[in-house]
Amino acid sequence: MKKLISFFGTLFFLLAGVKTPAQAIPVELTGAGLHPHETINKTEFTKQYEINKAYWDEAFSFLKNSDLKRLPAGRYAIDSNNVFAFITENATKSPDSAKWESHRLYVDLHLVIDGEEKIGVADTSTLAVTMPYDPSKDLANYIGEGKFYRAEPGTFFLFFPADAHRPNVTTGGNKPDKKIVIKIRYASN
Repeated sequence: MKKLISFFGTLFFLLAGVKTPAQAIPVELTGAGLHPHETINKTEFTKQYEINKAYWDEAFSFLKNSDLKRLPAGRYAIDSNNVFAFITENATKSPDSAKWESHRLYVDLHLVIDGEEKIGVADTSTLAVTMPYDPSKDLANYIGEGKFYRAEPGTFFLFFPADAHRPNVTTGGNKPDKKIVIKIRYASN
């Protein structure tokens, strides 16, 4: 009996130490004050990170090393057209004014710097296309249903091409919020 317990105990510790592609995004990348949202496709992140490690490291380095609260609204070049950021300061929108969107050329990283908003998340395959993909804008729009999550400072979202998102939705009262969206070039294999 003791051997059986010892075997299962050893097996448990071995399995507990196994790192899978769906593991959490390491704090070494994001910085101590940032946390990935539960909706992030960690398997897709792992794949993209392995293919474009330099781009992801630059994006997370920008987040860790910039005083985001002091940066004014505008576009920030991080790595030419491979990685760049937009900081916006706008009032949040009513749900009717916010559109579902997706992108093919870039992964979106959304992080609220100050304030709060709701962000809708849905798989593009579950939505109806209202504006077909426009390569000049790297944008498609949709209608349909998804799940909404509160976006607050400290938690970031990642949206890959299969992830439709509906950002900037008010949590009540169309309050202002400041956020950063980092565009990271997507590797299609």
